[in-house]
Amino acid sequence: MSELRLDTVSVGTLQEVSLQIPDGFVACISGASGSGKSRLLRAVADLDPHDGRIYLDGTEQAALPAHEWRKRVVMIPADSQWWFDEVGAHFAEDARHTIPAALGFPPEVMDWPVSRLSSGERQRLALWRALAMAPEALLLDEPTANLDEDMTAAVEAWLLDEVRRRNLAVLWVAHDQGQIRRVANHHYRISGSLLESMNGNH
Repeated sequence: MSELRLDTVSVGTLQEVSLQIPDGFVACISGASGSGKSRLLRAVADLDPHDGRIYLDGTEQAALPAHEWRKRVVMIPADSQWWFDEVGAHFAEDARHTIPAALGFPPEVMDWPVSRLSSGERQRLALWRALAMAPEALLLDEPTANLDEDMTAAVEAWLLDEVRRRNLAVLWVAHDQGQIRRVANHHYRISGSLLESMNGNH
C-alpha cells in the first residue's frame, strides 16, 4: 500500500489542500499558468516549505530526512535535471539494460551524451530514471508536454501500466483535458486559492 495523503497543506497562494491518493491511483491537477500546480508538487516532494502535513503510508514527511522522503516520493519536474555528460551515468546498472521499449530508444541511448537529447527525449528518460528508483509515489509535472501525439499515447499507456503494476500513488499535473480523461481516476482544478474536485472519476 502506498497511500499519499495531504492534510490541510498550504503553499504559496494555495490554502488548506487535503487529498488522499491510494496506491494505483492517479489524481490529476489542472489550473491556469502560475496558479501553483508545480509549487504544490514541490511541497509534496519536500522541496518547498509549506504548512500542513503530508503522509506516505502513515509516515509523516516531517519525520524523515528530506533525501529519504524523496527516494520514496519522487518528483519528475517539467524540465528534468542531468548532472553527468553521459546518459548512462544517471542510471544503475540494471536500469541501463532494461529501458522499456515503449519509450522509443535504442539500447545504445545509454552511451549518448546528454547534450544530444531533445527536450522530449530528456523527459522520457527522466521518467525511466525515476521509476528505476523504485518509488512508492510519483509526482509528475506535465510529463508529456514535449512529446508528439503518438509518443504521448505510448508514454501514457506505459506509465499507467507501471502505476498499476507497482501500485504507485500518483499526483499528475496536466493541462490537456483529453489526457486528464484518459489517465485520471480523479481530477482536481486549482481555482484561486482552493483546489476543487472536478468529479473526474471514471
